[in-house]
Amino acid sequence: MKRRDFSMAAVSAAVMAPVWAPSAQAQAQKPEQGADYLVLDKRAAVEAPAGKIEVVEFFWYNCPHCNAFEPALEAWIKRAPKDVSVRRVPVGFRDEFVQKQRLYYRLEAMDLIDKLHAKVFAAIHAEKLQLNKGDAIADWIARQGVDKAKFMERFNDFSTASKAGRATQLQNTYRVEGVPAMGVAGRFYTDGTLAKNMPRALQIVDFLVAEVRAGR
Repeated sequence: MKRRDFSMAAVSAAVMAPVWAPSAQAQAQKPEQGADYLVLDKRAAVEAPAGKIEVVEFFWYNCPHCNAFEPALEAWIKRAPKDVSVRRVPVGFRDEFVQKQRLYYRLEAMDLIDKLHAKVFAAIHAEKLQLNKGDAIADWIARQGVDKAKFMERFNDFSTASKAGRATQLQNTYRVEGVPAMGVAGRFYTDGTLAKNMPRALQIVDFLVAEVRAGR
């Protein structure tokens, strides 16, 4: 979903775009700079330890494309080489996105990503819950068996706000135009529009990881 389309109304009425349908010709083509992926003018900060190649997924919980992409991404993460470090980054294109950024970073801080990340997508897209405000998020968290008070204790604190701010800075450094999108090693960027579909975007990420590994 492109940045200009990010509104609650647009999301509620969104239909999956053809970009998700794999093209046999696109799948077979060797990725080309400027067409299938972009090289950043200014390198982005990475958090991966030395010897690791960082891959970033930019997402938004309310985005239907991100919801559809999540199973494929999770499968890709499980088979990724050991020298690849993956991190998810919730985007903050507008002020209304901040609550979902904070939701993600509280889940991360409490080591609940594996347990609840996919369930957030399901709550929004399958159960049609409106997790747009802190109170609604807190109530949903409690229903998942998580200590509500502990979760909300730092939901609005400086640490969580700082993580959300850094996520937005990283999104801007990568010049993310829509989500889901992928960044590699602080140097390369691709998304469903450039790659033609997200399955091919993962193939392009594989190609770019190999390029980084080879020192190119």
